[in-house]
Amino acid sequence: MRSGGVTLAAEREDAMTRAMSGCEPARKKSRFIRHDGASYMWLGYSVFYFVEPIMRHDGRFWLQCMGVYAIFLALYVAYVEVENDRVRLALLAGMFALGVAMTPVNDGAISFMFYTAAMLPFSRVPVPVVFGLILADSAVLIAMGGVLHHRYMSFSLSAFMMIVVGGGNIMLAQQRRAGMALNAAQEENAALAAVAERERIARDLHDVLGHTLSVIVLKAELAGRLMGIDDARAKAEIDDVERTARTALAEVREAIGGYRTRGLSAEVEQARRTLDAAGVRLLCETQPPTLRPNDETVLSLAVREAVTNIVRHAHATRCTMQFQTTGDGYNLLLVEDDGNNMSGREGNGLRGMRERVQALGGRFRVERDRGTRLVIELPAFQVGEAFQVGEG
Repeated sequence: MRSGGVTLAAEREDAMTRAMSGCEPARKKSRFIRHDGASYMWLGYSVFYFVEPIMRHDGRFWLQCMGVYAIFLALYVAYVEVENDRVRLALLAGMFALGVAMTPVNDGAISFMFYTAAMLPFSRVPVPVVFGLILADSAVLIAMGGVLHHRYMSFSLSAFMMIVVGGGNIMLAQQRRAGMALNAAQEENAALAAVAERERIARDLHDVLGHTLSVIVLKAELAGRLMGIDDARAKAEIDDVERTARTALAEVREAIGGYRTRGLSAEVEQARRTLDAAGVRLLCETQPPTLRPNDETVLSLAVREAVTNIVRHAHATRCTMQFQTTGDGYNLLLVEDDGNNMSGREGNGLRGMRERVQALGGRFRVERDRGTRLVIELPAFQVGEAFQVGEG
């Protein structure tokens, strides 16, 4: 999972860098990257390179300048098209060297050095290093003006403009990085929200279907045993199977659209009927409390999962359910049976129950000694007066 996250982060960084270069994302295992064509618009600034050849009216000089420009054009196209970052930095160095070599012959070749300063901020080089390289480029240009003893002020002004252009692009690149990082964070948050929603639905479907299907199986088995012995009760159990199946269908639809339980009191009463059908006596001498909707949903699902586990695994004869208030302000649900379920493995149902409780700031524990004891504590809900649920 971690390696997948690192790969995803690297792909996002690649996409970010290419976007800031005017290029679209590359295909995997491709040497070249696709661009949107906008990168070639900036070649318009190279028109200054042709000012001096136009002024000199020298055919040989024209050929020399065109040959050098062809080299620059090849470097530029390679920079736009090639994906490898080290190769791109080498291409920028080639543009700069070409400008240094040609500027003594044609002052317009300074534009090649400008391209280097303008493109460097969009590379994956630390900002201080980029700014240092731009300053070094400017210093080289000023030194050239001093060595050549002509147009020193013009070269110095060009060096200053190079710093301005490079610095401005550094700010622009940082803004784009921040914007793309924000977009990436929003995409990741949306993905995490989708994962959390899928997990919620998975937990709820497990609780809903696990309980109701267990009830259907239990009642169908009971009806089968009663056939020919007590046909009236067998028919009643089959009718109950039908009602339970219809209820399960409705609850699945509710779970998909945002599950809500029927209420804690109704869940306790359903638990009594389910346990009674399984031959388990339920004792509940405290009244379910009035809760906030989220808290009631969590406790209702906890009661349902606990009863399902008792019916499936515990082989119990008695179940005790209590609602209490602890001394430190938590409200407690206790479900205890006298079965022999000694498994220490926490299945999907208990895991989902634990996650729900902890998401509300509650405490959750399962104790297994003589039977199973489930303890759930949630903060800040009110407990009502005691009442007796039928003894079955």
